[in-house]
Amino acid sequence: MPFQFEDYDPEVYRRKARLISLAMAGQLIVCALLFTLLLQAVFAGGFWLNALGVLLGVVATSLVFALLRKRPWMAEVRYVWQLKHQLARVSGYLPALRRSMAQGNPAALDILAFYHQGMAQLAELNGRTLDDDAELLAEREVVRAARRERGLAERVEGFDPHQLDAFRKG
Repeated sequence: MPFQFEDYDPEVYRRKARLISLAMAGQLIVCALLFTLLLQAVFAGGFWLNALGVLLGVVATSLVFALLRKRPWMAEVRYVWQLKHQLARVSGYLPALRRSMAQGNPAALDILAFYHQGMAQLAELNGRTLDDDAELLAEREVVRAARRERGLAERVEGFDPHQLDAFRKG
């Protein structure tokens, strides 16, 4: 399924991400405590029952957020999760993509442009800068220059994961 870039307000994303993180942590604490207390009341106490209560709390919290992730108010957070997933997928292919870019492969240029554009957007949404990674910035400029040289647009609209099939991982 192709991934398309979307625009979101970084402040709104950060506010929602903090709120959702706090809600998840709160729900995990409450569920783990309730499951632990329930297990302690039914069975004789022990460390393993406490661990099982925490594990059941994690499962309950995961199920609730799995059901809620499709809600419209989760759009920004869901988008960032998907972006991180796609960037992680591409990062496994970076050595092969870099070799192919040096050989003039336009598909590698597209994927690397997506990778750098996605990293920049992720940094912006998280309120960080990419200034501390000189190697990443240098490669980003090389990709931009190579795309300009070939008459390609500087920015890409998205990424189709099936494009990675042409490259070997690692």
